[in-house]
Formats: sequence, C-alpha cells, structure tokens
Amino acid sequence: MQRTLLRVLRPLVRLCLASGLNYVAFSALMRRLFIDVAEKDFALPEKQQTDSRISLLTGIHRKDVSRLRAGSLSVDSLPAPASRTSRIVARWLADPRCCDETGALKALPRSSADGGFSFETLVGEVTKDLHARAVLDEWIDRGLAALDENDHVHLRVESLVSSADMQTRQHYFTRNLHDHAMAAVENILADAPPSFERAVHYNNISDALAKRLEAASREEAMAMLLRLNRLANQAIESDPGGDHRWIAGVYIFRADDDQVTSEAGE
Repeated sequence: MQRTLLRVLRPLVRLCLASGLNYVAFSALMRRLFIDVAEKDFALPEKQQTDSRISLLTGIHRKDVSRLRAGSLSVDSLPAPASRTSRIVARWLADPRCCDETGALKALPRSSADGGFSFETLVGEVTKDLHARAVLDEWIDRGLAALDENDHVHLRVESLVSSADMQTRQHYFTRNLHDHAMAAVENILADAPPSFERAVHYNNISDALAKRLEAASREEAMAMLLRLNRLANQAIESDPGGDHRWIAGVYIFRADDDQVTSEAGE
C-alpha cells in the first residue's frame, strides 16, 4: 500500500511545491486531517470517539490529538463556488433551444424583439443579477464568445477551460479529484466495487499515435458529457429534489518517454 500511495501522492506533492506549500506546512495539514478522518469515519457504533482511540488509530500523540481537535477544520467544503458564467454555459450546452436537430450548438441572437429565445433570454433564465450585455462583454473579452455581423452570439467551447480563472480551476480540481478519489477508495475497500471506474491505456506507442488517440478521446468524451448534461438539465425540471448528488467525469492523460521512465523508476 505504501508504494501505491507514493505513486498517487506524487502529483499532489508536485502541486504543493509549485504552490509554495513546503513539507512542514503539508505535514501539519495532514496531521489535522488524519485526526478529522479518524474522528468522523472510524468511530465505533454508539460510542463517543475519544482522544485515546484517535491517537491509537493515527499514531499522533494523545495530547496533540486533544489540542488539535479543539480547532475547526473545514475539509468538506469546496473553494468558492463555480461562477454564474459556468451555470450559463451549462444551460447553453444542455438546453434543446440552443441546439439544432443534430445536437450541434446554435449561435443565439443577442436579443429578440418578438420574444423568441435569445442570449438575453438564456442569461435571464439563469440569473436575474446580471445584465446580458455585461455578460456578453466579459465573454468576448475573455474569448468565450464572439458576435457576428448578424448580431448572433457564438459560444467558443474550446476556450472554456483555457480561459478559466484560478478560482474556478481550484473549484473543479477539488470537486473532481475528491470525487474520483472517493470512488476509487470505495472500490478498493468494498468487496463488491460500487462505483464505475474504467480506463483504456496503451504503453510503448509512438508520439503520433498518442496524439491521435488523445484527439479522438477528447472528441468522444466531450460528446458523452454533453449528452449527459442535456439529460440531467431536462430531467431536473421535473425532479422533486432530495439529498443525493451525481457526477460523471472523464480524464485523458498522455505522457512522454521522460515521464514514463521516471514513473517506472519509482
């Protein structure tokens, strides 16, 4: 298990060092997190979790456990929520009024004098706090949208990820990686793996083939996610609501020879 964790944690250590979080700070963070997980996830049924039991589980001195438990640690919350831009884009990608008969995205009229569906309508249905003109100006400035000579707004899907600000990237990084890790951990711990987790992988292939497979997988993955987004967006209109949540994601990774050699030598 130690070798497994070393490989899994390596990208996170890289992120820590790139972000200026050194080992001392990371160690202090992990100490508090170990206590929090032991307290919430490993309590005995109908028994209060004690400092002594947490110390036994974690290997952290009981006095340190008692001191650190007194402080608060918010590990369940996400960074700042996704922006209203993300919600507007999600609606555009899912709403049947925004697609043609083949499912391809349509350019939307900036406004409509006869009450037809337009970019102003789309923004207004998602939020009442922003003017559609302000949203459009920001999107054009960030390269997310373009306005043509017919006053139609075109969504530039390929620019969505590259133009996301750091706050938005941290939000999705935290949510996606957390949920993927939770699914993977549950699959390891359970006798019958409860979560779907599959990948297709090939080693020792040429750079040209790797690029070709990456391009194909990006296209296929985006098509699948768009279909699921449309399904969820339409179904949620009649859903009574509850306490469940659902997420589906896809990752694509292409490594060069140097990375492969580095990993093989661990």
